[in-house]
Amino acid sequence: MNKKILVVLACAVALSIAALAGCSSGGNDVTAGQTPEEGMNFVVGFDQEYPPYGYVGDDGEYTGFDLELAQEVCNRNGWNFVPTPINWDTKLTEINAGAYSCIWNGFTMEGREADYTFSEPYMDNGQVILVKADSDIKTLDDLAGKVVATQVDSAALEVLTEGDRAELAATFGSLEERSDYNIAVTELEAGAIDAMACDLSIAMYNMAKNPDKYVILDEYLSQEHYAVAFKQGNEELADAVTATLREMTADGFVEDLCEKYAEDGITFQNWVLK
Repeated sequence: MNKKILVVLACAVALSIAALAGCSSGGNDVTAGQTPEEGMNFVVGFDQEYPPYGYVGDDGEYTGFDLELAQEVCNRNGWNFVPTPINWDTKLTEINAGAYSCIWNGFTMEGREADYTFSEPYMDNGQVILVKADSDIKTLDDLAGKVVATQVDSAALEVLTEGDRAELAATFGSLEERSDYNIAVTELEAGAIDAMACDLSIAMYNMAKNPDKYVILDEYLSQEHYAVAFKQGNEELADAVTATLREMTADGFVEDLCEKYAEDGITFQNWVLK
């Protein structure tokens, strides 16, 4: 009886391995999205709490400016668009493991070039300080002794802890991390924090939704760009996406999409890929 059980188990294991091998070699496997082949799954890792670039719409579906760009890139290349929310803390590990074809979600490229292969930059960005319109904080110097929050593992956090603005951050009363910017801006509105360090696009989004409530300090923390991130060394797929974005720019798709999201603070003037 024991020998029969062992034989059955061995057969089951063999079948499982064969099935996995068949999946991993197929053109529609997630890891096959690492090369630009028609019919492949193009798995877009994104932060679903990052409007207007990626978020859950009122209908419960994933949407946003970057996701619509990615969808159109897929349409033009014959790829299957697969939007997939990611854990922001483990994104590098997961893309290296083949979980995503790319990370595409208002992703700053500066300072991350050693970890990812990027498309050419497509959007101007910067790290800024957002405060309430009636705040007594008017300049970066006024942040001394104040409570400033930002998103965990964000470009803003990096520039304030490891970058050119580390000395400035040392003057803060505290620099705190939140799991996403939506939490931070809610706390800013409630007065639980004094300021929020964030991407320019996030600040513009919140100002567009509440034009009399918030302002951006004139002096930026840094100047940056958004790009699409791929596993290090995946130049072929990065180049294919860049070429398609250029095509979309030339035929007016991008400008029309920027206009669609104008009420969310997105402007074609910030689009840099020509």
